[in-house]
Parts: sequence; C-alpha cells; structure tokens
Amino acid sequence: MQNLPFRQGDRILFQGDSVTDCGRDRADNYSLGTGYPSLIAAYLWAHYPELKLTILNRGVSGDRVYDLVDRWKADCIQLEPDWVSILVGVNDTWRRYDSDILSPIAEFQAAYRQLLELTHRHTKARVVLCDPFVLNYPADRLAWREDLNPRIEAIRQLAAEFSAIYIPLDGIMASACTKAEPAFWAADGVHPTLAGHGIIASAWLRAIGSISQSFSSPPD
Repeated sequence: MQNLPFRQGDRILFQGDSVTDCGRDRADNYSLGTGYPSLIAAYLWAHYPELKLTILNRGVSGDRVYDLVDRWKADCIQLEPDWVSILVGVNDTWRRYDSDILSPIAEFQAAYRQLLELTHRHTKARVVLCDPFVLNYPADRLAWREDLNPRIEAIRQLAAEFSAIYIPLDGIMASACTKAEPAFWAADGVHPTLAGHGIIASAWLRAIGSISQSFSSPPD
C-alpha cells in the first residue's frame, strides 16, 4: 500500500458548513456524519490502521466564515490538530440571495485570514483549503457566480500566502458535470449527493497524496 504523508497518531480535523457537517451527531465528538469526511476516514483507517489516525468533523450546517472565527478556539485550537481542512464560503454567498445578508469580499478574506493566522500561531497543523462550489442547477444558481467567484479567488490567494494545500473543488465539481447532470452530484447545486461526496473525498486524497507523490488517483 502506498504512503500518505501522515505520522502515527495524527489528528485530522475537517471544518466547514453543512457540506462538511452532513448530519453528524453533535452529542458524539467523534461522529463524522455521512459525507466526505466519513469517506476519507473509511479509506485512511482501512488502508493505514497502523497509523492510528484520529479524524474529527466540526462542520456546522449554515455556518459562514464569521461563524468559524467565533468557534475556532473550541473547535480547532483546543483540539490540537495536526491537519486542518477547511471548506467554507457558499453560505456567505447564499445568504446574500435568500436573506439579503451581505458578506463583503474584503471582510470575508480578512475573517478567513484570521482563521489561518490563529491556526498557524497556536498549532503546528498542516492546512488544506477547499474551494466552495455551486453547480449550475437549479437555474437561479447561475446568478451566484458573481458573488462566489471572488471568494474562490480570495481563498486561492490565502492558500498561496499561507503555503496551504489547495483543492480547486469548484472546478473539479464543474468537470464532473460533463460526465453526469449536475443534480447527480448535488441535487440543489450545493449539497452533494453520495456521488458528489465521493468526488470531494477523491480530490482530497489526491491532493494530500501529491505532497509525497506516492498516491495513485482512484479510477475514473
């Protein structure tokens, strides 16, 4: 079995909104929900049991980047992670269109930077940043691109600034839509189906594996 760049006993933390939360049991600190964190954990635990990895999910449905800042001490720093994976931003866009609640790009980027600065200052964690994404279904999602695209660019800039591992999920999900209709991957354009979570999990594992250039991509 090929190697991934984890050390024995590493703690991997997944953070974000409902795409990460995915129905996890809040009464169980080790509940992973039914989405991509669970799929990643299944792969890692099955193939690397000797590493005794701890995998945690602290995604919270509905969260915007500001909400992550508010809970970062308890839900990140105090957990002492070795890896922190963040997927957030689509609700910062969504609230503009369903509730007229704005998340200006400069504020969004500043809040996101605060997450990364806190993580860098208080942990030794390697950071993984994932694009938020929206698919072109239903039709009204097309209008979201004006708001979401600058957020994606802001995250790319932060990934470079903080030497984070960057996963361009928006493009990856869009590419998947050339193979099957958008609803196959995310029924409302935002919340992935099991197939959509599989795409995210595969992309995440490929990105981590590319560090040591020792992970083979799953078959298409």
